[in-house]
Order: sequence, then structure tokens, then C-alpha cells
Amino acid sequence: MQRIMLHLDRCNGCLTCTLACAAAHSKSGHIIGAMMEGVQSRIHIQSVKGKAVPVLCRHCEEPACVDACMAGAMQKNPVTGIVTNDGNEQSCVGCWMCIMACPYGVIVQSKDGTVAVKCDGCKDREIPACVEACHTRALEYMDVDEFAAVKRQETAYQLAKPAV
Repeated sequence: MQRIMLHLDRCNGCLTCTLACAAAHSKSGHIIGAMMEGVQSRIHIQSVKGKAVPVLCRHCEEPACVDACMAGAMQKNPVTGIVTNDGNEQSCVGCWMCIMACPYGVIVQSKDGTVAVKCDGCKDREIPACVEACHTRALEYMDVDEFAAVKRQETAYQLAKPAV
């Protein structure tokens, strides 16, 4: 399964991913419309010791948010592995149990305070908007094993580099 993977060393904190996310979830489908509609991003950029760190839903293998959801709105798609409360048979009732259960803190209240909002992997897109917009390739959409192979190759390259 493909997931949004992060190359932390490549992120410069430009926030393009957050704007693309908001635009992708707006009625208009573009950044200005998303701003006018007040659409919030589902990816969060945190500053840690002066470094930008993208934080987003990891669509866990055994998601605590799904177990905590008393309404049954938060569900994990058995085919894609995407965890979302949007578009399921049951609706979010705003109990915030998922917010309390999420170990990453990436589920938040909607701006109007009625439902929980989180990354849905841009289910209507082939590549999530945040990944597509990331010009530094800090975010990539790929198979987990493929990502691990890339990271191993990068590490091997760094280890083999002559010391200066």
C-alpha cells in the first residue's frame, strides 16, 4: 500500500502542502477559494528547534481513533488502509474521542466545531494534494518498502562518502 512518506531533511517549512491540502478539500478546488471558504489544512507543520516538521495522519495499522469512535464514523478502509470519518455510513457526532485517542495529535475540530477533521489521503485523487504540491519532495507517495529502500540507499551513499 502506498502512504505519504516524509524526508524530514528536505522540508523547508514553505507551507505549500498545507495550502494544497486546503484547496483540495474546498468546494472551489483552489487556494483562494479555500481561504475564502475557511477550509483548514489536514496536514500540520510544527516547528521543532527551528526545523519544520510536517505531521499528518499515519493511517495506523490498528488505529486508536477508530477504536475510540463511539459513533462508528471513523473507519479504516480494508482495501486502501485509509482511516477517515468522511463518507462513511455513520456520521461524526463531535464527541472528540478520536482526537483524544490519536497518538500524533493530527485530528482536530472543524472550524465550526461540529466534526473531527483529519487527513483522508485525498481519496478522490491519485496522488494526495500535499505530495503533489511539495516542490522539495519532502513528501512522497510511495510503498512503504520502496521508501525504506530509498532511505537505505541514501544512508549507504552518505556512509560511503569520503570524509572531508
